[in-house]
Amino acid sequence: MSNDDLATLDPAAPAQRDHEPHPAPSPWRRRIVVVGLLLAALNLRPAVTSLGPLLKEVRDDLGMSGTIAGLLTSMPAACFAVFGITAPRLARRFGPGAVVCTGLVAIATGLALRPLAGGTVAFLCASALGLAGIAVSNILMPVIVKGWFPDRVGSMTGLYSMGLSLGTASAAAATVPMTDALGGSWRAGLGVWAVLAGVAMVPWLFLARDRTHRRTERAAAPEPASDQSASGAAGARITRSPTAWAMAVFFGLQSTAAYITMGWMPQIFRDAGVSASTSGVLLAVIMAMGVPLAFVLPRVAARLRNQGVLAVVLGVCGLIGYTGLWLAPAGGAWVWAVLLGVANCAFPLALTMISMRARTSAGVVRLSAFAQSTGYLLSIPGPLLVGALYQHSGGWGAPLALMAGLMVPQIVTGLLAGRDRTLEDEI
Repeated sequence: MSNDDLATLDPAAPAQRDHEPHPAPSPWRRRIVVVGLLLAALNLRPAVTSLGPLLKEVRDDLGMSGTIAGLLTSMPAACFAVFGITAPRLARRFGPGAVVCTGLVAIATGLALRPLAGGTVAFLCASALGLAGIAVSNILMPVIVKGWFPDRVGSMTGLYSMGLSLGTASAAAATVPMTDALGGSWRAGLGVWAVLAGVAMVPWLFLARDRTHRRTERAAAPEPASDQSASGAAGARITRSPTAWAMAVFFGLQSTAAYITMGWMPQIFRDAGVSASTSGVLLAVIMAMGVPLAFVLPRVAARLRNQGVLAVVLGVCGLIGYTGLWLAPAGGAWVWAVLLGVANCAFPLALTMISMRARTSAGVVRLSAFAQSTGYLLSIPGPLLVGALYQHSGGWGAPLALMAGLMVPQIVTGLLAGRDRTLEDEI
């Protein structure tokens, strides 16, 4: 942790307040929030990336077609869109910390039940439960960061994003070796990740019961309809904001790329002749690039008035990576993995821009809910279409062309979302 991050734990550090009053949390509470953010972040992707390296085994055992497997890889986006939209109302009623804690319970339960599934339907239902927990936590992470660390949004978003990338990469790299160590069954290899979610509950159980913590978080949550005046009207008019739509589409396109990568990249490498374990490591490399970059990128973005240039750089890396996969998937596998890992850092950039495109915590939660829920809804067809193209064409040429083509509108909407303006100015 850097000196800037340690400064966020210092009670003497200057705090930039929103318009609503915030109680001053003690240093030890803020330390617990940091630990809780990191542990929660570690659990927001293993449910997805642990499946990719074992997708072939799961499909063979449960009798899934390529199209159904595409549906499975689209489920994260679908669940994030459906369940994520409920997060603001739940946060206002129970507090973001309590909702995140409940989300972690759902993640642990879903991951524990998934290996017990005897068929495709049960497997999909258990996956949906875990993904619902991830959905509400995804929406509320920027809110918690804004509410507890308003003067260190870039640093804390980077720290949280780094933890998310670490959890993503660890699940991708370790799932196959753990599966082998536990007897070779995909059920054991997937189920073991429920333990990590159980550990992550501990700080959130404490924070959810802490009254000061709940008061701090409630100040960051959106007002109920009966209390809204101008802010309520602003929430109703968010669809009139060009910036909100640009954020939503940018978020949706980067989510499409991320979930295609997490769901199908190991299969792309395996079909090119790469072993299952090495394919998992290559996926881990893609995700591991986010560990250092997801920590640095939000800090750089927070210092820029316009973050569009960063969106362009990440998109170009994605275009080169997909082109390389089409030309030489096995020969240049490690290079393409690194480039796609850089492109995958559009996620922490999007989170940072969400925090910067609104002036208040209430504005952030409205923008976060709209951008993420709408974005995830837009991203649902991507992985499903890749699965259908793969099954009907019998190769990866058409799916890779689709992936590369989607980088172009991602760059354009990133330029629009990165402009120096706020939601409140437009609605």
